[in-house]
Amino acid sequence: MGNRGMEDLIPLINKLQDAFSSIGQSCNLDLPQIAVVGGQSAGKSSVLENFVGRDFLPRGSGIVTRRPLILQLCFNKAEYAEFLHCKGRKFVDFEEVRAEIEAETDRITGSNKGISPIPINLRVYSPNVLNLTLIDLPGMTKVAVGDQPLDIEHQIRDMLLQFITKESCLILAVTPANQDLANSDALKIAKEVDPQGLRTIGVITKLDLMDEGTDAKDILENKLLPLRRGYIGVVNRSQKDIDGRKDIRAALAAERKFFLSHPGYRHMAERMGTPHLQKQLNQQLTNHIRDTLPGLRSKLQSQVLSLEKEVEEYKNFRPDDPTRKTKALLQMVQQFGVDFEKRIEGSGDQVDTAELSGGAKINRIFHERFPFELVKIVFDEKELRREISHAIKNVHGVRTGLFTPDLAFEAIVKKQILKLKEPSLKCVDLVVSELTALVMKCSVKLGSYPRLREETERIVTTYVREREGKTKDQVMLLIDIELSYINTNHEDFIGFVIRKGWLTINISIMKGGSKEYWFILTAESLSWYKDEEEKEKKYMLPLDNLKLRDVEKGFMSTKHVFGIFNTESRNVYKDLRQIELACDTQEDVDSWKASFLRAGVYPEKDQVDTEDTAPSETFSMDPQLERQVETIRNLVDSYIGIVNKSIRDLMPKTIMHLMINSAKDFIHSELLAYLYSSGDQNSLMEESADQAQRRDEMLRMYHALKEALHIIGDITTTTVTVPVPPPVNDSWMQEASPTPQRRPPAAAAPPPSRPPAVSGARPGPPLNPSPAFGGPPIPSRPGPPPINAFGSNNHQDPFSAPPLIPSRPARIPPGVPSRRPPGAPHRPTIIRPAEPSLLD
Repeated sequence: MGNRGMEDLIPLINKLQDAFSSIGQSCNLDLPQIAVVGGQSAGKSSVLENFVGRDFLPRGSGIVTRRPLILQLCFNKAEYAEFLHCKGRKFVDFEEVRAEIEAETDRITGSNKGISPIPINLRVYSPNVLNLTLIDLPGMTKVAVGDQPLDIEHQIRDMLLQFITKESCLILAVTPANQDLANSDALKIAKEVDPQGLRTIGVITKLDLMDEGTDAKDILENKLLPLRRGYIGVVNRSQKDIDGRKDIRAALAAERKFFLSHPGYRHMAERMGTPHLQKQLNQQLTNHIRDTLPGLRSKLQSQVLSLEKEVEEYKNFRPDDPTRKTKALLQMVQQFGVDFEKRIEGSGDQVDTAELSGGAKINRIFHERFPFELVKIVFDEKELRREISHAIKNVHGVRTGLFTPDLAFEAIVKKQILKLKEPSLKCVDLVVSELTALVMKCSVKLGSYPRLREETERIVTTYVREREGKTKDQVMLLIDIELSYINTNHEDFIGFVIRKGWLTINISIMKGGSKEYWFILTAESLSWYKDEEEKEKKYMLPLDNLKLRDVEKGFMSTKHVFGIFNTESRNVYKDLRQIELACDTQEDVDSWKASFLRAGVYPEKDQVDTEDTAPSETFSMDPQLERQVETIRNLVDSYIGIVNKSIRDLMPKTIMHLMINSAKDFIHSELLAYLYSSGDQNSLMEESADQAQRRDEMLRMYHALKEALHIIGDITTTTVTVPVPPPVNDSWMQEASPTPQRRPPAAAAPPPSRPPAVSGARPGPPLNPSPAFGGPPIPSRPGPPPINAFGSNNHQDPFSAPPLIPSRPARIPPGVPSRRPPGAPHRPTIIRPAEPSLLD
């Protein structure tokens, strides 16, 4: 009986296919299978019906097969059919099978001749079949008929490619003999996905419908348009036979008679016909499954490992056990708390690589989004200076102010601090939103119990909302604290100092020469000291009526110089009308000029831009007022920077303490008590129907995978199988090649088309047929017929490599003429008429 393990391969794949189809997924496994492709009316359905020996496929014009039909043929003593979508129902009447296929097709596609890639799974048990799994696909068409979609050709093509592009899929390319083979749609699409021809098997139908005087012998001998796996010819029932309900057994007998009696095919009759095709497909699919076993085993093992952890909790599952419900509640609440904390604190075992979430997103809110919101508080410079000017004037009232008023500074600062409330509250809102999303993500694992998940989300979200109010109150309190006292003694507050640094005073040698001093620029004066300790003040220059001008550096000087002078032509320093200050670089000069601008000392030729000029009642041209405005403006900048720094530091701390840490403590210590008090525990732990179905499907999948691994492990892979034939000249399938004719002229025929030693087979039905297609025929020698995996020895595998030449003479079966005696009297009548047919 051959290798028992290998015989179980096809049923094993059928089990996997059923398991995956019932679950609605393929587990990313491309199961070995045979896909039947061809044009409309090519005879695909008739071939499948001949396999089964029953009429069971829909018939009609146009597209009849509109959904993939996964046909699983199983050898069995009893004859019946089963559909995967009708579990438990056995179809004995095959007319009902046809009706069910049509009804199931219409259920998905409707009655408008549309198509769908969702397959129908049909399993046929019969004593007349060999174990075989085929997929009957819609026939290729080029024109939409009736109310079909206009792109029906592309839809069908896409559907075919979904199946035949997989390396695990053998392609049965069906082509009618009365059509030019070079124009075969089936061979063309097979060539696209299988350019080496490793997976393609050719089938030629309608041989009995060819014009009189022509035949397809060269094609079937794999000479005209060669394929690595060759061709097999079949003769199906005609439409008249089908309409007349001709018995398929009688049709198979007529097919056998046709090949034995036809002068062009009788020498290859034993490797033609539907029974031979079925045996070869069985052998080829078995061999193909065997070749893909290592990869399939690896994929199965990876799938089992991925399911192992999830299935572990289901193995000893009892839905109605109260102790299980209590344990599950405790475990789920504990897991929810662990997940929540891990997502906040960060953890390596739950890293989301798609987007930021949890603690990472909150961290981004604290240190990127919130500071950005503070920076977005853009001060309108003209408006701010106008407000400062009004504040100074209102503080002085009717008096003339000699000094910059502190009250004006505080009024402006407090107004700016109030603007921090909006971004601070927005920061809290963003954190609350992220915490709510985090609760939803962590509760996904509670999906097995919808009410538990709903209650958990409600309780935790409500608590977060309560903490939101308290957090916002605390944030507002922080802002009010900043408003309550303006600390001008803060170490980072610049006060009236605008800039400090070293400068050189250029003085002639007669007056003491140039010297370097430590300068301090404030809003009121420019002072310089002997050194940075600021103990010995050399001079203090008031800024009233001072302006800047550019000074060219001396011929021998390497420093850059600018000057300060008094607009009222007074001496600025001692008897000097102008002080020349020198810096090492031009950048230092520009920086000091900018600092003088902040102090209200402007360049000599500086003019107020007309388009930026405010109304006359807003800005006074009083230099003293302008200096006071500039002073307060600088002080406000300095103090607001201190407040921003403080708020940026305190906001994350406040939110973490009052909201995030508090929520973590609540989940760990109080959530369970709230859940117990929220309702009945049984209703709380009631499992969802979807989860129960998912558990059953997961367990079925898991056990199917385990069973598959067990069966594969028992299979002996040392079975002798035939290798794929060597490559053949397939240049005819290239698009650039000319279309070959059905019968080539004499010049195109291969010279050694009929080797003189053996030109085919012996007269009559040969017991030892010629070798497989693919490559030129090798003369056969007498020898014991090989035994294939199915225990039959009446024929040789037509897809095998050329048989080995026996080392010693073999016994000749009785009744078979020996090689040496002259041919039988009717031998010339077999060979001679065939000779001219190669040349006409």
